[in-house]
Amino acid sequence: MQGSKIAGAKVKTMSDLGAIGFALAGFTFWVLTDTMVKFVGQTGLPPYEVVAFLGLSMAIFLGAYALVRGEARRLKPHRLDRQLGRACLDMLNNVCVVIALRHLTLTLFYILIFSAPILITLLSAVILREGLGWRRGLAVVVGFAGVVVAVHPWGGAGFGGEGEWIGFGACMVCVTCFSVNMVWSRVLTRTETPESLAFFSGLVTATAGFGMMLFQAAPLSAVLLGELFATGMFCALGTLCFYIAVKHTSAANVSQYHYTQLVTGTLVSYLVWHTRPGSFVLAGGGLILASGLYIAVGARRAGAEVPLSEGS
Repeated sequence: MQGSKIAGAKVKTMSDLGAIGFALAGFTFWVLTDTMVKFVGQTGLPPYEVVAFLGLSMAIFLGAYALVRGEARRLKPHRLDRQLGRACLDMLNNVCVVIALRHLTLTLFYILIFSAPILITLLSAVILREGLGWRRGLAVVVGFAGVVVAVHPWGGAGFGGEGEWIGFGACMVCVTCFSVNMVWSRVLTRTETPESLAFFSGLVTATAGFGMMLFQAAPLSAVLLGELFATGMFCALGTLCFYIAVKHTSAANVSQYHYTQLVTGTLVSYLVWHTRPGSFVLAGGGLILASGLYIAVGARRAGAEVPLSEGS
């Protein structure tokens, strides 16, 4: 009996480590996606056209991946209504990512995105009925204060070259969509496969994007088309890794590794665009990181969520 408990604990640890590896890979692929989106966005291509090819290439890549593995059945959604709602959130998130990256530096974009775990804590308290003690509540307040400091609206128009209001607004929509999606995905992965979630999202995004292109579409060069499909491939890999991670460990475990994007994003921003974050961005980012890490570590210690691999 004792041996079976030890074996069970070992399996759980390996499952968590594997899920963390997928989370790290997913967030890294998303950095590459955002880098490509910023490149493409500088051409002035309409956001809906960018996400149209993003969704199409995602669907093609994931469909081919499933066919090669002989697992095409895993692409089929079981709850079409729920998948449709989640896919629409994904589409709105992708459009706002394109807009935000046109008006924000890559570093500031990620710092603002890091307020997502803070919002996830609030959503989990409401939707998943998780407790929110005064310490976690204080961490949430500190995190939102960090957002204000990072944005530093008192700095005047242009915010020292860090970003513009339209970028901040789009980024906040991204945070909201991502946070709701992450909490909701914990429920959906009980009946839906990670492949179907990502594949269906790509189809809905492509359908909506190409539908808008019927009214107005910008011309595409061969190079730009290749960049768009590369963006979709990175996004597909990141999305697939993310859903696999969320399926096998808690949202709290996954969300804390979201912060690795700051390191890779800042490095890419410096190497490609030679941008350095300002003092307000660094100070606000420090508050957001401290708040998010406190919330994530506290959630792990409290065991607020049970991995679905155990419960199902």
